[in-house]
Amino acid sequence: MRFPPPTHRLLGFAGPKREAEEIKSKIRTFLRDELKLELSESKTLITHAASQAAHFLGYEIRVQHADTKITRQRRAVNGAIGLFVPRQVIRQKCALYMSKGKPAQRGPLLHDEDFTIVAKYQAEFRGLVQYYLLAQDVFRLGRLQWVMETSMLKTLAGKHRSTVTKMSRKYKNTIETPDGPRRCIQVTVPRDEGKKPLVARFGGISLKRQRTAVLTDVRPVMASMKRNELIHRLLAECCEICGTRTNLEVHHVRKLADLNRPGRRERPAWVHLMAMRRRKTLVICRRCHEDIHAGRPTAPLRK
Repeated sequence: MRFPPPTHRLLGFAGPKREAEEIKSKIRTFLRDELKLELSESKTLITHAASQAAHFLGYEIRVQHADTKITRQRRAVNGAIGLFVPRQVIRQKCALYMSKGKPAQRGPLLHDEDFTIVAKYQAEFRGLVQYYLLAQDVFRLGRLQWVMETSMLKTLAGKHRSTVTKMSRKYKNTIETPDGPRRCIQVTVPRDEGKKPLVARFGGISLKRQRTAVLTDVRPVMASMKRNELIHRLLAECCEICGTRTNLEVHHVRKLADLNRPGRRERPAWVHLMAMRRRKTLVICRRCHEDIHAGRPTAPLRK
């Protein structure tokens, strides 16, 4: 049975449904009389674990049954409680990266750096995988990985006016992991003055169940990267207008509506760039920053 937030509980009971109803009634009375709380009937359900799945904190919980799996001369799986990734979750997450039934590019990312695009996709995928590491069938997220990788490659191809195949060939890589070599998409940004290069990669994550994984009591969310995105752009050490790698600063406007103020005859290139990215910040060099504040034309946008 499930209780509404702020407290989540799942109660297992072996016995007839009539006794389960009696227990639920006693819990309702205790909460009302002792704690002055109301039990939500729509959220507190009685589920038969052998024939139905209980949905709890994003997981599917049900009793397992497999007569063909023999361990130490007995059917060790039968009757054991298992955690599973809901099929609906996989469909919903895949839909975020699809259009008309196929993986599609993400328009708002077309004007980002390749490093930032790959880092965003990886952060979103890693967050979901880490949440479902306790699931028996975490490997089913391989479908989501393929959809996200194809969407990411299409986004990169759209940005560079290239093809998915060429982007895959350009950035494909193989890395060593505790579970052996894994294929991934990797973008490396070299830096000067002996600094280590910045590396963003998508993939290379094992979709293998971890029985000892520790999870927080929150529902999984897709990372927006809004908080860390500016940091990634600063670390890339590259002017987003002319490509200069020295004396970088951040130009920002109070709100996006300021970019479309009436009375401006022709919007400068940097205004178009911020409007297309839907961002209030630009990482630029000192020279471009001075040109913007002086009302002078900036250097041509790099391709």
